Amino acid sequence: MKSKKSIFALNYLPSIQYFAHWVNAGESIVEIHDNYLKRTYRNRCDILAANGAISLTVPVIKGKMLKTPTKNVEISYDTKWQALHWRSIVSAYSSSPFFEYYLDDFKPFYEKKFRFLLDYNTELMRLVLDALDYSVELNFTEEYMDANSDIADYRELIHPKKDFKTDDPAFNSISYRQVFSDKYGFTPNLSVIDLIFNKGPEALDILEDSITG
Repeated sequence: MKSKKSIFALNYLPSIQYFAHWVNAGESIVEIHDNYLKRTYRNRCDILAANGAISLTVPVIKGKMLKTPTKNVEISYDTKWQALHWRSIVSAYSSSPFFEYYLDDFKPFYEKKFRFLLDYNTELMRLVLDALDYSVELNFTEEYMDANSDIADYRELIHPKKDFKTDDPAFNSISYRQVFSDKYGFTPNLSVIDLIFNKGPEALDILEDSITG
C-alpha cells in the first residue's frame, strides 16, 4: 500500500533507504529550493569497495555557498573527480552480476561535464529509475515547501549522520549478496547502485519490501 505524499532532497546516487521510501510513496516530490547543506548526500554516495565502504563526493564550487539554493550549486572540475569515481565504481562492481548490463548507461556520467549539481543529480536519478524499471515523472518544488503533517519529509531524515534504523515508518534493510559479502558480511544502506549492480531486475522488489511501517 502506498504511503502519503513524500518530499526528498535531490541526492547523488541516493541510498537504498531513499529509494525504498520513494517507491512506496503515494507521490514523491524533490526539493530544489532549500539552501544547500554540506556533508549531506546531496553530493555524496556510499559504495562497497575491496577495502570496505567508501564515500564518493562530487566537489562543488565554494565561495558563495552560504544560503545558496540547491538548484544554483555548481560542480567543480578543479580535480579529476569523475575519473576517480568511475575507477572506484568499476573496481567495486566489475565482478557483480549485472554491472556489464548497466555499464554503458552509467559511464557517460563520468565523461560529460554538467555545470549544475541539480542537473547532474536529476539525470542520474532518471537513469536509476529507468534501471529499476520504475516509470514515474520527477516532480520538483516550485518554492521551498514547509514541513507539515500531510507530507512525509525525508529531506534531512536521510542523512549520513543519522542512523537509518531510527527511520519511521520503519525502513527494513533487506540483505542480499554483495561482491565483498564473503569478506565483510552484508553492508546495509549503500547507494542504490550497489543493489542494482548486484540484483538487477530484483532490485525493485527488494525496495518495495523494505518499508515495514
